[in-house]
Amino acid sequence: MELNKETVEGVLDREVRPALERHGGDIRVEALEGDVLRLRLLGQCSGCPSAELTMEQLVRKTLTEAFPQLRDVVLVTGVSDALIDEARRVLRARHS
Repeated sequence: MELNKETVEGVLDREVRPALERHGGDIRVEALEGDVLRLRLLGQCSGCPSAELTMEQLVRKTLTEAFPQLRDVVLVTGVSDALIDEARRVLRARHS
C-alpha cells in the first residue's frame, strides 16, 4: 500500500479509531516525514497511563503491518501549539 497521509488515515479509520473511541479517545496524524509518522493521541487516550502500550500494541503494530516501509511511528506528547494558543485566547478574554 502506498504510504501517504490519506492511506494512513484510512487504516486509522478502519482499524485503530474504533478501539480508541470505545475508550473516549482518538488519534491525529501530526506529520508524515518520509518514512517517519508522528501521531498524537487525543481525548481520554492522551493522558492515559497506558498510552505507550496502546501505541506499541495497537497503533504501531497495525500501521507497520499495513505500511512495511514505515521506519518509525512516533507518539507526540505534550501540549500542541494550537491548544496553547487557545488557552492564551481564553485567558485574554477573561482579563479584558
